[in-house]
Formats: sequence, C-alpha cells, structure tokens
Amino acid sequence: MLELIDITKVYDGRKRAVDGLTLRLGPGLAGLLGPNGAGKSSLLRIAATVTRPTGGQVRFDGADAVARPGPLRRALGYLPQDFGVYPHLTGLEFLTYLAAVRGISGRSAKARIGELLELVNLAHAAKRPLGGYSGGMLRRIGIAQALLADPRIIVVDEPTAGLDPEERVRFRNLLSDLSADRTVLLSTHIVSDVESVATRIVVVTGGRVRFDGEPDGLVRGVAGHVWELAVPPAELAAVQRRLPVTRLIRAAGHVRVRVLATHRPAPDATPVAPDLEDAYLAVVHRSRTQVAA
Repeated sequence: MLELIDITKVYDGRKRAVDGLTLRLGPGLAGLLGPNGAGKSSLLRIAATVTRPTGGQVRFDGADAVARPGPLRRALGYLPQDFGVYPHLTGLEFLTYLAAVRGISGRSAKARIGELLELVNLAHAAKRPLGGYSGGMLRRIGIAQALLADPRIIVVDEPTAGLDPEERVRFRNLLSDLSADRTVLLSTHIVSDVESVATRIVVVTGGRVRFDGEPDGLVRGVAGHVWELAVPPAELAAVQRRLPVTRLIRAAGHVRVRVLATHRPAPDATPVAPDLEDAYLAVVHRSRTQVAA
C-alpha cells in the first residue's frame, strides 16, 4: 500500500501545486487525469520520493517514506515526464549501467535487459547510441528502465508521449497486465491512455482531487448532460463561448458539436450517451467554474 496523505507542495513560497491531496493506492491501475498544470507531475515526484512534500505524509506499507525512502525506492519503477539519457551510450549500455546502480547482479541484469528490450520493441536498436534514437524510442527506453527491477510500485508520468498509436496500445496493455499484482499509477491528460485499462480514475485540477472512483461511476455522473447538435461554421465560436464543447466534427456545410449542458441547449439538440472523455471534461469544467465563482 502506497499512501499519500494530505499532501501539499508549495513552490517559491506561494505557488501551491498540490493542495491537501490524499490518495491510497493498492494493486491495480489508477489513471491520474488532469489538464496541464493540474499538479500531476508534482504529485508523482513526491510519490517517487524525488521531491519532498511541503506538508502531509507519504507512507509505504505503513512506514514513513519521507523520513526513510529506501524501502519505497527499492520497490519503485518511475518514468518521469522529463526522462533524460546519456546520448553517447547505447540502449544496452544505458540499461546495464542503470541495473548496476540499482544493485542488480550482472547475470540477472543481462537476462532482464534482453527481455525488456524485446518487450518495448527495441532489441534491433540495442547497440545504437541513444543520441540517434527518435523521441518515441527514447520513451520506450524510459519504460524499460522503469521496469528493470521488477517493481511492486510503478509510477509513470505521460508515458505515451511521442509513441505512435500501435506503441501506445502495446504499452497500455503492458501496464494493464502488470497491474494484476502491482500498484500502477499512470498520469496523463489523454483520456484514451486509461479508458480501456484503468480500474480507478482520479481526476485532479488545481492540485486537488475532484473525482476518485471507478470509470463507470465517473461516466454515470454526467448521464443526461451530453448533447449533440449541428451548427453552421459561422456560429461555432458562439456555441463554444456558451457551452463546454467536448468534441466536434466538421462536415459539408455544418459542424457536428458535442456539448455538456444540464438541459437541452437548443431545440434541435439530441441527447447522447456519455463516454469517459465527456465525464472527465465535465469534472474539469465544473472545477474551473467553481474557482471562477
């Protein structure tokens, strides 16, 4: 069990990135959703013991992980959003170096690294310098290093950035498999990264939890509040000013708009079944409206 209890993080004495946030994480995949600037990365750095919280507790298996971070660090695989590499090392050399840093024996490391390079589809590039890797390839090396020590806790921040659609699906399925007997916390602002694999959704805005529960529960919360209507292109801007728009499709002569509203927003609007993206955007919009008020 990894517990983040009443966590706050303040930068420069005044900017509150995380604001009294509590999460208790057991086995399973929790998707941490929120817009850019919501405090997700700050929270994950605290969970990974990279940053100390300004206030609150981090507890791992009941022990204080701020005062004694060693047990959590040994159990942790972490992929930060700004993952960096040594460009002159090959992929194989880089993973071998990190395995040595983590105290993995040479024989075990060799076998594990071979498995991981196959897993992230980089076996063919293992002996190429990292400086010649594409952005997506570097992200896959980052995923491999996070899994080196077969961690019990996996914390990944925007892990699919730079991956092509096929790689994103492969990585989501991998995390889903790993979460059967591990704790996985996946932070993203892309709903499709978690909608098919997360057993739990946590929506964060302004450093606070706005929803924490099963995906179906989040979707049920906006039932009856999602509508579609066709508008002329010239009227689209006015609709966007008046209503939260979750998506739009341009067609010949009109734009098909999907909006959030508690009541029918126009005579020709038709109700539609909500999905996870609608529900997530509804929570974000509601939190912004409350702050503005």
